[in-house]
Amino acid sequence: MALKDVRVLIVDDEAFFRSSLRQTIDAIGFTVVAEAADGRDAVRQYLAHRPHITIMDLYMPEKNGIDATREIMALDKNANIITSSASDCASDTDAVVKVGAKAVVKKPFEAREIYQAVRTLLSRS
Repeated sequence: MALKDVRVLIVDDEAFFRSSLRQTIDAIGFTVVAEAADGRDAVRQYLAHRPHITIMDLYMPEKNGIDATREIMALDKNANIITSSASDCASDTDAVVKVGAKAVVKKPFEAREIYQAVRTLLSRS
């Protein structure tokens, strides 16, 4: 699959972070198909766009990343969700992996970390 064909959904409650991540995703060559600012909208955007990759913040209003990941995975067991968090709380990262996240990246992260996580997930699909 060509880089530009990889569809990405960005989910984070911080507008500045979403904008920065969009620039990073664009620079890598992937295509951002949608953004969401909370877990509830993440589920809606996922269903509307069926992205190859969802990059989901762990802590958000309305519905957190764990609950949103659980809901998306119940709808699509093949969803590729990468959780991003600045937290060092192992129980939270364990919880999101338990409900289906395929990878966890620690904020702040570099473009190469996202690129590698996406490529690894796509190679398993």
